[in-house]
Amino acid sequence: MKAAVQFGEGLRIEEIPVPRPGPQEVLVRVHACGLNRADLAMLAGRTHGGHGGAGTVLGLEWSGEVTEVGAHVTDLRRGDRVMGSGKGAFAEYAVSDHGRVTKIPASTMSFEQAATLPVALQTMHDALVTHGRLQGGETVLIQGASSGVGLMGLQIARLMGAGMVIGTSTTPDRRERLKDFGAQLSIDTTGADWPQQVLDATQGRGVDLIIDQLAGTQANNNMHACALQARIVNVGRLAGSRAEFDFDLHALKRIEYIGVTFRTRSVEEVREINRRMCADLSPAISDGRLSLPIDRCFAFAEVVEALAHMARNAHFGKIVLAMPA
Repeated sequence: MKAAVQFGEGLRIEEIPVPRPGPQEVLVRVHACGLNRADLAMLAGRTHGGHGGAGTVLGLEWSGEVTEVGAHVTDLRRGDRVMGSGKGAFAEYAVSDHGRVTKIPASTMSFEQAATLPVALQTMHDALVTHGRLQGGETVLIQGASSGVGLMGLQIARLMGAGMVIGTSTTPDRRERLKDFGAQLSIDTTGADWPQQVLDATQGRGVDLIIDQLAGTQANNNMHACALQARIVNVGRLAGSRAEFDFDLHALKRIEYIGVTFRTRSVEEVREINRRMCADLSPAISDGRLSLPIDRCFAFAEVVEALAHMARNAHFGKIVLAMPA
C-alpha cells in the first residue's frame, strides 16, 4: 500500500506492507485523513507518545470502510463506514483499536467531512465535560478557537448548556467567523488588555472554565481572566511550553489547573473517552449540529503541500487529505 512515511524532517510516499489487525483491532481502507498539529511536531523531530521518528507513517485521524476485524471485535463489521483516531492514518489502510473507531452516524456525511471529526470530538468532550466538568449556565473561554479542535469546543460548550461562550483568535476575519460556531464574544489575545475584556463581559466575575490551547506566555493572563475557583484545562501549548507562572494569583483565585494529553493514555482510557463522547454527542453529530468546516482538501499525493499549508497557520477549520479512489 502507499503511505506517507517520515524520513528525518521530510516526508515521502512509499510502498509498505498492509498492516494486520490484532484481536481487538480493525483494518480500515482509508478514504480521507484529517491533519493535526501533532503531525507537524513529529516532522520537526518530536514524538507523539511512542509515535514518531524515521520510518513513521504520519497521521492521527481518518475515515473509511472496515475491511477486516479482529477475532474479539463484535461491534464493527466488514463494510461499515467509520471514522477513527490512531497512528498511521496517512496511508491506504490503517489499523486501530476498535474502541477508537466510530460508525459514521449519517448516511449523507462524506468521508472528507467525517475525517475532520474524531480528534476534535474526543479532545474537546474530554476537556469540557470530563475534566472541565462544565455545568449549565457557566461561562467558557476557548483559547485558539479558530482551529478545528477550537471550533468544536465552541459548539460542544453551547450544546452542553454554557451560559456564555468566548473564543479567541489573533486574526480579525477568523474572529468574525467564530460567532457562526457559537462564540458570543471573540477576543484578540495579542492585546495586553484582553483579560480585562473578559472581566468586563462577565460583570467583573471572570470565566468559570478555560480550555487552553495556548499556555506559555498566556498562562498568567488566563488566570487573570478566571473567576474564583475556575478550572483551566490545558490541551495545547501553541504559545510555548515554558513561561513564568504566578503562583500567588493561582492560589488567590483557588484555580484548578488540569493538564491533559492523549500521549500517556492507555487503550482502555481512550476507549472510555470515545464511549463518553458518543453517548453525549452522537445525536448532534448525526443531525449536523456538530460539524467542522474544511479549509482545504488536498489529494494524498499533495501531503507535503498540505502540511506546509497547516504550518503557515492561515487556515480556518480542518485540512483534509483525500485518498485516491
